[in-house]
Amino acid sequence: MVDFSYIEAAHDRISSFVHRTPVRASRRWNEEFGAELFFKCENFQVTGSFKYRGATNAILQLTESERERGVLTFSSGNHAQALARAGEVHGVAVTVVMPDDAPALKIAATKGYGGEVILYDRDETTRESLGAKLAEERGLTVIPPYDHPWIVAGQGTAVKELIEDVGELDQLYVCAGGGGLLSGSSISARELSPNCAVIGVEPEAGDDICRSFRSGTLESVKDPVTIADGARTPSASALTFSIIRENVSEMLSVPDDWLIKGTKRYAETLKMIVEPTGCLSFAPILGGTRDIQGQRVGIVVTGGNVDLARLAEFWSHG
Repeated sequence: MVDFSYIEAAHDRISSFVHRTPVRASRRWNEEFGAELFFKCENFQVTGSFKYRGATNAILQLTESERERGVLTFSSGNHAQALARAGEVHGVAVTVVMPDDAPALKIAATKGYGGEVILYDRDETTRESLGAKLAEERGLTVIPPYDHPWIVAGQGTAVKELIEDVGELDQLYVCAGGGGLLSGSSISARELSPNCAVIGVEPEAGDDICRSFRSGTLESVKDPVTIADGARTPSASALTFSIIRENVSEMLSVPDDWLIKGTKRYAETLKMIVEPTGCLSFAPILGGTRDIQGQRVGIVVTGGNVDLARLAEFWSHG
C-alpha cells in the first residue's frame, strides 16, 4: 500500500523537474459561493496536466537496463504527453498506445515530445492487451497511467503542495478517471489535513468509481461517451480503489453540460483555459449541489489540454 512517505520521497525526487503550480483564488467566487475556494492549477504544469508528476517519478526510478530498453504506456492523452516529455528530458525512449479517437491535439503533442504513437480501435482490442503484447515483443517496461505506486505517489504531490501553501481544508474536490490522482491526493489530505472531506468526481457516463464506491467491489463502464476524455477509463485498479475506499469520503458524478459551463467560467473569471476533464472537480459546486457555506475548499484543476476550436464549439451551443 502507498503511504505518505512514498509521496514525500516522490516530491523530493521530482521537485527539480516539475513546476510547483500556483494556487488561484477569486474574491468574486468566494462571495458567490460563501466559501474560501483554492484552485490548484495543474493546467500550468509541464505538458499541461498533473500527469507529469507521476510520469517523472516513474522515469526517475527505472534501472539503467530499463532506461536503455525504453518504456511503454497506454493513454488517451495527458499521461501520454507527460511520459513522452519525461522520457525526452531523461533520455528514455517512450512508446504510447493511444485510441484512434483520442484528441488530435494530444496525439500531436505526444509525437512532438518524441513519443512513438501506436493507435488502436477501441472496438477491436483493449489498450492493455495491445500494450502487453508490444512490451513483451520489444522488451519494454510498462508504466501504466495510474495502476502503479510510483504514479500514485507522484500524483499525490499536487495536493501535498496545495495544503502546504494554503493550510488545512474542510473539503477537497478531485477529478477521477483511473483513480491515480484521487488516491494520491487522498493520502496527502489524510496526512496534512486529517479532518478534510475528500470528494472524488467523475463524468456521469463514466461513473465506474461511483458504482464501485457504493457496491464495495470494483466495477467498470465500457467505453464511456463523455467530453471528459481524460476520464474515459473503464475502471479504477485494485490499487487505486483500495486507497479510495480507505480515504475518500464521497464520490459524485456530473453531466457533461456542467463541464462545458466550467470551461467557460474558468475562462471568464480566472482567465485560464481548462479542459473538460479538468472541470470535474469544480462542477458539483457550479451545479449548485454542494453545501460549502463557510468552508475552506480545495479544488484540483487537472489540466488545460484542449483544442480552442472545440471549446468555441462547446460555448456556441452551451
